[in-house]
Amino acid sequence: MDSLDEKLVTLLRHDARRSISDLALALGVSRATVRSRMERLERAGEIVGYTVILRADAVDQAVRGIMLIAVEGHAADRVISALGGFPEVATVHTTNGRWDLVAELGTSSLAEFDAVLRRVRLIPGITGSETSLLLATPRSTKARL
Repeated sequence: MDSLDEKLVTLLRHDARRSISDLALALGVSRATVRSRMERLERAGEIVGYTVILRADAVDQAVRGIMLIAVEGHAADRVISALGGFPEVATVHTTNGRWDLVAELGTSSLAEFDAVLRRVRLIPGITGSETSLLLATPRSTKARL
């Protein structure tokens, strides 16, 4: 990725629905250049998709945390599927090392956060967890309203 690609990706991160004409104007290049760059980045797997950011995802929640999760045997897919049913779970990552999964959680209060932790720990296949509260986010690539 060169500097033009990086600038294009930055613009798309802030508004993936921005027209090719607007992107070309902002980058000082032709529409054909923007279109070909986007197609090349998609073919190369650099851009894997475009998404919608809901207000609930873009507004900071009062209590946020990272939950490290240990899973027994081959239960990871079942646990990931179960976590997908929790609206408080923003993202789930697989990882290596002591923990098998990392879940990002968000609620409006500590009491709600505690209740979510209790419900997550009851998912069959989870053998252990450790949670850290997020105090501040000095940098993020997620769009903000």
